[in-house]
Amino acid sequence: MGMVLAACGGATDNSGENSTEETNNNNDQDAEDGNGTITLVYDNWADQIASSHVLKKAMEDRGFTVELTTATISASWAGVADGSADVLLAAWLPITHNEYYERFKDQLVDLGPNTEGAKIGLVVPEYVTIDSIEELNHNADKFNNQIVGVEPGAGIMQRSEKATDEYGLELELMTSSEAGMMSELQRNYDSEEWIVVTGWTPHWKFAKFDLKFLEDPQGVFGETEEIHTIVRQGLEDDNPGAYKVLDNFHWTLDDMNEVMVDMEDGMEPEEAAAKWVENNQDQVEEWFVE
Repeated sequence: MGMVLAACGGATDNSGENSTEETNNNNDQDAEDGNGTITLVYDNWADQIASSHVLKKAMEDRGFTVELTTATISASWAGVADGSADVLLAAWLPITHNEYYERFKDQLVDLGPNTEGAKIGLVVPEYVTIDSIEELNHNADKFNNQIVGVEPGAGIMQRSEKATDEYGLELELMTSSEAGMMSELQRNYDSEEWIVVTGWTPHWKFAKFDLKFLEDPQGVFGETEEIHTIVRQGLEDDNPGAYKVLDNFHWTLDDMNEVMVDMEDGMEPEEAAAKWVENNQDQVEEWFVE
């Protein structure tokens, strides 16, 4: 299965003003342990932008070459499975991306979680006086009879469609984009109008707005999830150095939120990633241990 990947710019400066002499001395050896360029694919969502740019910066500081490419989440999974991409850092399991996992699990390698505590569901502002998905139909007119979603095919949209069926929701699930959904949330929040959106954490909206997940008594959206790193088959053999780094990569929701908030405040992804890497060198070093 082929896919179209859009390149996201060239390599950044590998020197790193704040790199220690010891780190610089290790750069050549780190790069020797791997072979060729790592192609890291991500969908253009804030959490994926953050993790992809942070790992790219950390690896390039140590002599690796990392190419970022963008694709929809379904195409990202397919790209890792068919070998046209090396790695995706944003496999939400066991619920959100379960369909993709079942389809491609025999064609890729799951390195396990790089972040724990992720969650998806239907989200409303705290000023909204309902607390459960079961209450949506009785208040549909207050929500303009709609749930504001994101791109069709996204894992959270698939779960939201299932929730619509399971709960018999009369609200229409509207497709949009992350940016479009956030624009609607901002507009309604500013005027304290009721709105329900497809939501997930980690995401900077929880730092900017006072929000809550609606209770999901039927468990359609599951409990907390893990964000996994998946890589193409054969990567360990032909790029062992990079494979070790990808296997070691791990950070927290707070780490990711810090980068996302900086991006939302106007920093370019490269700048926000460089800031986080510079301020968290001890943690970053753990990704490069033998």
